[in-house]
Parts: sequence; structure tokens; C-alpha cells
Amino acid sequence: MSTVVARPAPPSARAGVLESPWLSFFGRRLGRFVVSLWVVVTAAFVMIHLMPGDPVRSALGMTAPVETVNARRQALGLDDGLLTQYWHYLRSVCGGDFGTSVLSNLPVSQQIGDRLPATAQLALAAFAVAMVVAVPVGVVMAVLTRGGRRRGGELAFTSTSVLLAAIPEFLLAVGLVYVFSVHLGWFPVAGRGGFGSYVLPVLALAVGPAAVLARIVRVEMLAVLGDDFIRTARAKRLPARRIYARHALPNALTATLTMGGLVLTGLVAGTVLVENVFAWPGLGSTIVQSIQQKDYPVVQGIVLVYGIGVLTVNLLVDVLLAVLDPRSTIREA
Repeated sequence: MSTVVARPAPPSARAGVLESPWLSFFGRRLGRFVVSLWVVVTAAFVMIHLMPGDPVRSALGMTAPVETVNARRQALGLDDGLLTQYWHYLRSVCGGDFGTSVLSNLPVSQQIGDRLPATAQLALAAFAVAMVVAVPVGVVMAVLTRGGRRRGGELAFTSTSVLLAAIPEFLLAVGLVYVFSVHLGWFPVAGRGGFGSYVLPVLALAVGPAAVLARIVRVEMLAVLGDDFIRTARAKRLPARRIYARHALPNALTATLTMGGLVLTGLVAGTVLVENVFAWPGLGSTIVQSIQQKDYPVVQGIVLVYGIGVLTVNLLVDVLLAVLDPRSTIREA
């Protein structure tokens, strides 16, 4: 009598999709993004209610009529209970409505939309300049100083990069204005106009990050140049340019991209001070003016936009690293 052995049923396509490491990775990253976004929105809401005094009275001034203050408070929903205000705020933010300015009575989203392009252009231009400068400089210094060679050049590069990274953006901006605008007259002192108006603000934002990224590229490149596959490539007598550009550089850029995402988020925050030095019509100068005028809904909306921008950049960097190095990134997830 023969024995029939039952074969296990093949896994269904649906089960295979659900067990995909990519799906798990994106699910974890998206869940982290949503939770972080909720924390940012809640923090922006709590920030206004922790301010001492009446924000409407502070914005309109002590001489404003009581009827005007009460009407504005009612229009902004500040007379409702705290939980009711929080619920309305969540619904409004999810719908793209950041509230209404206390002073101008204009939608905050409209004011942010008018100023956001100027800040984004400044931050992205500074990031591009930092990457374009840092990667070649870091690679060249790694090639020149590998194996303990050129100690003097290594010391000069390290000292210079540390010094440049330690200078605050606003202090560097003031120095650039004095030298290139006031003394030499090469670039405009302030304002946003043609190409020349971008040069000094972009340099003020890009110099420090470029110095930091150049050091990271050099360290990562030195580590990669000591790996076995580089020695194998040299043993095959491949051209040096091909070894550095096609084999070493892509493997050295993983940590650089991670730091690049942090640098980009730092540049967005750094625009606050630099924009005020150059009277740049962006979110940075707007938030400072709103704080001075106690227009808290505008402050709240801009803080929220900065937070969403930082979270979005971090998510994009995680996805980019997963595409470039899927095995290690998904394994860590």
C-alpha cells in the first residue's frame, strides 16, 4: 500500500508581496514619517498656547478696542475649548489651511506660498554648491593623502575645513557683505534680484556645509581605497581615473548622502538668519518679522512648513540610500 505524501501548498502571490523586504522597509519609513509629522503638528499647536498673554491683544496692541480683539479671537476660534481647537487645527492642516494672519487677515498659506520659493531657491542652490565643491575636493584629498602621504597637505586641509565649518552662517554673511558689497562693490548689499544677488547668500550658506562634507568624503574615500576590490582593480591595471570614478566613489557616497540630507535640512534652518542679513524675501525674514509683530498664526505656519520640509528630506534620503545600497539598508530596517 503506497503512502501519499502531502506537498505544502505553494505560497500565494499575495503572501509573497506582504513578506517583501521592500514593502516592510517602505511601511516602516512611512509609519515613522506619519508619526513624526503628527508630533510636529502637535508641537506647532502647543507652541502658540504656551505663549504668555493674549496673542490677539499682543498683535493688535494695547490700544485696540475690546470689541475688535474679541471679534478677532472668535474668528480665529480661540474662544473654543483646547481639544476643540486642536481638532479644528488638525483638520485645517490636513486640508492645507494654516489659519489666518492676525495682522493682515490674509490666509497664512497664501503668505507662505508667496515666500517659500525664495527660501527654497536659496537652500537648494547652496546645497548644490556645497555638493559640487565637497565631493571633488574630498576625493582629491583622499587620493593625495592616502597611505600617510603629504602630511602637511592633510593638516592644512583638516585645519581649514574645521575653521570654515565653525564660522556661523550669519557671521560669514556679514563678512561677505563688508568685503564684496561695501568695500569692493561687486555684488548688491541686499535684496533679491538678478544672478548677482544670489552669490553672497549662497556662499554664506554653502561654505560651512561644503567643508564638513569634504572631510566626510575624504574619510569614506580613504576607507574604500583600502578595500580588497580596489586592490583587485589595481592588479588588473585598470586606469586610475576609472578606479576612482566608477569603483571607489559610488561606494564612498553612502555616508556622504546621509550627511547631505542632514546638511540640506540644516541649510533650510540656516536661511532664517542669512535671509535677515541680506533682506531676502523668504520664510526666514518673514518668521522673524512675525515674531517681532507677535503674529503667532504666521509663526506657527512657518514652523510647521520647516518641520514638514525636514521630515520630507529625511524620508527621501532614506529611500535614496535604499536604492543605492538595498541590502544593508533593508537589513537595518
